Amino acid sequence: MNKETIRLDDLSIGYSIKKHHTKEVASHIQATIRSGELTCLLGENGVGKSTLLRTLSAFQPKLGGHIWLLGREVESYTDRQLSRIISVVLTERCEIRNMTVRDLVGMGRSPYTGFWGRLSQNDWEVVDRSIRLVGIEVLASRMVHTLSDGERQKVMIAKALAQETPIIFLDEPTAFLDYPSKVEIMQLLYRLIQTTEKTIFLSTHDLDLALEIADKIWLMERKQGITVGTPEDLALSGRLKSFFSGRGVVFDDDSGLYRIQMQYKYRIGIRGEGVRYLMLRKALQRCGIRVDNPASAVAPFIEVGSESFILHAEEAVCYETIETLLQAVRELSLPEI
Repeated sequence: MNKETIRLDDLSIGYSIKKHHTKEVASHIQATIRSGELTCLLGENGVGKSTLLRTLSAFQPKLGGHIWLLGREVESYTDRQLSRIISVVLTERCEIRNMTVRDLVGMGRSPYTGFWGRLSQNDWEVVDRSIRLVGIEVLASRMVHTLSDGERQKVMIAKALAQETPIIFLDEPTAFLDYPSKVEIMQLLYRLIQTTEKTIFLSTHDLDLALEIADKIWLMERKQGITVGTPEDLALSGRLKSFFSGRGVVFDDDSGLYRIQMQYKYRIGIRGEGVRYLMLRKALQRCGIRVDNPASAVAPFIEVGSESFILHAEEAVCYETIETLLQAVRELSLPEI
């Protein structure tokens, strides 16, 4: 059963700009985070996502309100106690040299190793178990500076697991990664949620990945504050549609994801279905041509066949590829919108 691990009660956050002066970034935040759920924080640059994460991690003080961790206010914990409750994976690239992956993951045991920092047999067992959970056994003996960005991020997640905290915060864990690596990291985090029942909370700019994978979304906006819900509930309520309103991005109700807002000048009808129909529609929209559906029987219109595309204008002409069809469509006098 998912348990409430973090609760924010009328929380205000911000940072110091001068002595005795602070800038408030967000206020009156009411939200909860539960174990066994992947929660993603979304918001445009400068809205305060990193400030919120630093405040929740106790790296900087809150301006007002309350942060409850496992039923206790964050201020009631000592730094040592917090190091056994919260682990943090930051955005910055790890530039450590002359250290193996296993040794770096072992640094996650520092809250437990005492003054000299020597790892016991039990500590190394935790380290190796964390490496297995992330699936980086083949990297264990590699030097950290030889790793790719995606491999390094997995190592930092393993280090956070070795810290054995019930809560893990990640600040932009998919930054600097190529798309397959972004997907791999998000899938890894979701798998860890299912296998460890930890509380994982992360900020990200990868909107579509978050909407596809996250259990809960926090939408952070300057005027609206923070809105919390499942991706599906936020879509049904219209909050996702208005989130980037007027920024050249629109929310697609059919896919539940964002897409570029196209400016259409012309229109054309299409008859067809399936993948070939969808790819043709995508290509036409990219060219500023709106697709009328269902297609009008009035020429010009396009019929999508199983092996060709038939352009009905003054006469019917078959085209094998979308590229050649687009060249022909551009030469037509299409109806304007």
